[in-house]
Amino acid sequence: MLKIAFNQNYIHPLDENHRFPMIKYELITEQLLRENTCSSDNFFEPGIISDEIVLKTHEQEYFERFKNIKLSKKEIREIGFPLSKELVEREMVIAQGTIECAHYSIKHGISMNIAGGTHHAFYDRGEAFCMLNDQAIAAKYLLNKKLAKKIMIIDLDVHQGNGTASIFSTNKEVFTISFHGKKNYPFRKEKSDIDVEFEDNTDDQFYLKKLKDIIPNVIDNFKPDFIFYLSGVDVLNNDKLGRLGLSIDGCKERDKFILELCKKNSIPVQVSMGGGYSELLKNIIEAHSNTFRLAQEIYF
Repeated sequence: MLKIAFNQNYIHPLDENHRFPMIKYELITEQLLRENTCSSDNFFEPGIISDEIVLKTHEQEYFERFKNIKLSKKEIREIGFPLSKELVEREMVIAQGTIECAHYSIKHGISMNIAGGTHHAFYDRGEAFCMLNDQAIAAKYLLNKKLAKKIMIIDLDVHQGNGTASIFSTNKEVFTISFHGKKNYPFRKEKSDIDVEFEDNTDDQFYLKKLKDIIPNVIDNFKPDFIFYLSGVDVLNNDKLGRLGLSIDGCKERDKFILELCKKNSIPVQVSMGGGYSELLKNIIEAHSNTFRLAQEIYF
């Protein structure tokens, strides 16, 4: 059975300026239930991650200040959200959701976290709506628990996974690959194991050819026994933060290729949703929903 992490904390309104990107989590859930892609049995509510697990990935001094609402104004400005206890709890629930998803992936082949993909969170700081790096935390968790030996993080959000790249820059057990906009945020890129940069307005054909040429070879060479996939839909041509030119069909073909590749190679995959900021909310919901539809079709 496809298991999907969802918690009401995911849609905490934060403030009026940030309500729009948060509401998508609730609307994706409603869409999947309404069209019978999923039932209530597919969803689970993750708990709150323990400090001990977080501290395997993040600096204690940073985490303690974050948890106790003591970050500086500059740090809060770089995060982009007003800091509150509700936001701290939200981030800790998201990270726990990805860990619980990883267990479901090992059991069922795949799992999904409706939120997550907080790839701009570094070891010692947050950036760009990301405070705790959920997939990095879960990757360290799997390694520490000896549930995986070699992990690949495939980040197809339009923005480079700079925090993830930095955290694993010297870790040979985790291979990071990021497909992203060359001229988009972050303007100072970190170095992933593989970075593939795209010019503004890159279309489906060019993007998908690069994907299909590169990813299978990387998997064959590295031979991961677990994959984390960040499936951001901010690659869409009408995304207000994206700058690439993919269609909804192109984005769906991207997800189909990655999920079929994981299934073919019998590699468990955990999927976090990542970004999506189209001015047309219905396009965000449709593109994200396609990822869940494909998971059901390919795996179940």
